[in-house]
This record gives sequence, structure tokens and C-alpha cells, in this order.
Amino acid sequence: MRRVTVRKSSVHGRGVFALQAIPAGQRILEYRGELTSWRQASARHQRSGMPGHTFIFGLADGRVIDGSVGGNSARWLNHSCQPNCEAVEDERRRVFIETIRDLKLGDELFIAYGLTIDEVKSPEIVANYACRCGARKCTGSLLA
Repeated sequence: MRRVTVRKSSVHGRGVFALQAIPAGQRILEYRGELTSWRQASARHQRSGMPGHTFIFGLADGRVIDGSVGGNSARWLNHSCQPNCEAVEDERRRVFIETIRDLKLGDELFIAYGLTIDEVKSPEIVANYACRCGARKCTGSLLA
């Protein structure tokens, strides 16, 4: 039985939603996509023309999973400054999304992006990474 679905989100674009109650501590999804270098994924992202919208997930070894190529529903997870899920990287460089709080039927799943960028944080760049989560303790940014 499927536990999550992707649909329109009130936070941003599409989101991932619980189809049933899910307790804390559950592994929900694997973040899938092409395993590649930052350089290749960044070049692909630049060509996409969608600043502030990325499916790139950084790994501890410096490579990335690019969910825009062969990705699954995990790429639609939205950011929240008060997330209910977290991303956990295992020793094989696979990333899993796990609940850190109990979810109710219909809850949107969120992770904290903690994005880092190499560019100078100009007002335009900062605006491209503005947070829309609406959490009480919102930082206002997807950036770490």
C-alpha cells in the first residue's frame, strides 16, 4: 500500500503528502536520480532556466543525486524551517527520507534543505532561495 502521493502544494509547486497516518521514525522514500558530479548537475541546472528550483541532493563524498534525471516522487519534497522528515545518507551513498514526527493523513512531508551555493549572495540570489514554509520560526531562506 502506498503511503505517500505527489500533488499540488500550498507551499510551492508540487509536494509529497501522507496517504495515511505515519509514525515518527519510519523510512518513507529513497531519494533517487542520477549519481553525478556537482559540475555536471550544476551545468544541467543552469540550462534548465529555473533559478531557486533544484532537484540536486548533495552527498558526503562530494557527488550528487540529480533527481531531474531518473528521479522519483522524493524530488517533490518541499522545504520547511520546522521539518517533519529528515534525509539520511547511508554508507552506500543512498539517501532515505525518514519521519521525525508523527504524520496525519493529508500532512505534507517536509525536509530542511540547508542549501549551500558558491555564488555571492546578491539580493537576486537571496530572492531566488526565499522560504515559503510559513513556520513560526521561519528563517526566510532555503540556504544554510
